[in-house]
Amino acid sequence: MTQPTAYTGRPITPAPGAEVRELRVARVRSHARRLTWSALVLIAVCGAVGYFTGNLPAPFEDWMLWSAAGLVVLVLVVIPFVRWFSRTYTVTTRRVIAQSGLFRRTRTEIGHARGYTISERRGPIQRMWGAGTLSLSNGVDAPLRMVDIPSVRLVNEALADQVEVSQILAHRDSHAMPVIPGPPPLPPGR
Repeated sequence: MTQPTAYTGRPITPAPGAEVRELRVARVRSHARRLTWSALVLIAVCGAVGYFTGNLPAPFEDWMLWSAAGLVVLVLVVIPFVRWFSRTYTVTTRRVIAQSGLFRRTRTEIGHARGYTISERRGPIQRMWGAGTLSLSNGVDAPLRMVDIPSVRLVNEALADQVEVSQILAHRDSHAMPVIPGPPPLPPGR
């Protein structure tokens, strides 16, 4: 049996009953526009520290300025960046994985083969940037929310394609004739 050729860049369809490899389709984070205020705070703090170093009034010293600037940068720049960077959404050929947290990791998965509904929500600012929030619900588990992801239409189409392909492969494999080894043949003359 020959396998059909696939479109360029897409894997070929596995043979019936063969193990399907799990491939990563996409990995996304929330839109980086959430870090706009952090970037503005970092620029302002750097400008203020550069201007006021050596120009402070008598009771204040430069180490006080630098420690206050470090605290502001830690709270308003570093912590929001780490929170943004630690949350990822991964779409594979078998499932969707949402991971978040730096010290206490939280991982949520939803399989394509079970099927799920995809609902998309986009506010006016999200539409301007091409972002949106996807909710994946299979009716059994709690919905998986992919919050403020970029290129939401493309991710939505990729998820719908993966659900369709997974269900087609699961249906095909469930109707494939299993090869059951029979008893060994009897020797001739018996």
